[in-house]
Amino acid sequence: MFEQQTYIQRRKQLKEEVESGIIILFGNNESPANGPYNTYHPFRQDSSFLYYFGQNRDSLVGVIDIDNDRELLIGDDIDIEDIVWFGSVDSVNDMAQQVGVECSAPMKQLKTICNNAMGQHRKIHFLPPYRHDIKLQIYDLLGIHPVQQTESASMKLIKAVVKMRSVKETQEIEELERAAKIGYLMHTTAMRLTKPGITEAFIAGQVDGIANSYGSMVSFPTIFSQHGEIMHGNPSGNVLEDGRLVLCDAGCENVNNYCSDNTRTYPVNGKFSQRQQEIYSIVEACHDYALEVAKPGVKYADVHFAVCRLMTDRLKELGLMKGDTEEAVRAGAHAMFLPHGLGHMMGMDVHDMEALGQTNVGFDHETRPNLEQFGTNALRMGRRLQEGFVVTDEPGIYFIPALIDDWRAKGHCAEFLNFEQLESYKDFGGIRIEDDLLITKDGCRFIGEQRIPYHPKDVEEFMKNN
Repeated sequence: MFEQQTYIQRRKQLKEEVESGIIILFGNNESPANGPYNTYHPFRQDSSFLYYFGQNRDSLVGVIDIDNDRELLIGDDIDIEDIVWFGSVDSVNDMAQQVGVECSAPMKQLKTICNNAMGQHRKIHFLPPYRHDIKLQIYDLLGIHPVQQTESASMKLIKAVVKMRSVKETQEIEELERAAKIGYLMHTTAMRLTKPGITEAFIAGQVDGIANSYGSMVSFPTIFSQHGEIMHGNPSGNVLEDGRLVLCDAGCENVNNYCSDNTRTYPVNGKFSQRQQEIYSIVEACHDYALEVAKPGVKYADVHFAVCRLMTDRLKELGLMKGDTEEAVRAGAHAMFLPHGLGHMMGMDVHDMEALGQTNVGFDHETRPNLEQFGTNALRMGRRLQEGFVVTDEPGIYFIPALIDDWRAKGHCAEFLNFEQLESYKDFGGIRIEDDLLITKDGCRFIGEQRIPYHPKDVEEFMKNN
């Protein structure tokens, strides 16, 4: 939790942005795993509730009455039976005081607040719910059916939250740096353990354990797989094989809920083959090129397509692509190898604010995604960069057998792709290199003082010596 004044100032700015009405920010409830008292652990609070109200306890709701300049923290104090099993916690009133909220009230009071507001025809602002229990709560409070709640959510509130959370405060950047330190240990642990004969699942479990041992958790389920061509390849019981590449995409969410997100790809035996290094060097160049191009005022969509053109040029040198580079990228031929965007916003959520709608978070009136074109329709971030934004830089090259077969059968982008040569890469897998970029006043920099090795010589040296 940050200092009290942080939350006071954030709520003050939120009221100025939304202007009128009542804002209701729902905290999360516990999520039962297989029974009411056996819940998923650790508890994860809603990020926007955390941003404005700071408290990490379940079953809380924040109310901001803009018109009457009144704020409430709603929730019930725990009873003696909960104290016996889980220990004492601060009262709801104490928690309210800690974040500069003058008043607290029991949960039953929320229904009265909503009824009074609706009776006065006042606007009630809420964010799109993503949990079914909150959807039921909104239905009970406001009478809006769950299937209508996303479209009924307040666009004014969404835009205000996106505007505020997109630009990271100094203290938030410090938290991201702390998460990056743990992320460094997670990835270097995986690199140390990787060798033929070890299972994917064993190494992924060790990676997760690093986050847990620092009182943190993973910022998303760890991806660790020899099938790097599968974007979200879950670790399996498969044994790591000599001569293959393994892709590790993992991150930490620290105790204050700020995230890291990095990807590394390296040879199981610690030594790149010539073919592996040829493809790897292209991804490496694209990854580093983003650092040169990204800066305030530049659209991240333009950074993405600049990387795509570089990738296309380099793939043409290997004979995997052909034809005019601009035409190839315009046609989406590069998406054979890179079927996703260059990156996404990151902060308290690893895909920051994704629950508020990707178009609202990653795009503006200048940069709506092209939903008709394969690959381009998967862009998560295209808007103009501002100082304080944090975005991921994660180019990749993937050889997806089913996609190669599909495009070849259809003749899709045949004028730009050498399908004969692509056949020999069906067993290659995929490569991704990912780091987190902070947009600075004049350009950008990577988050994390310690660089997880990614230049080929550094990777080989690290794996040899560790």
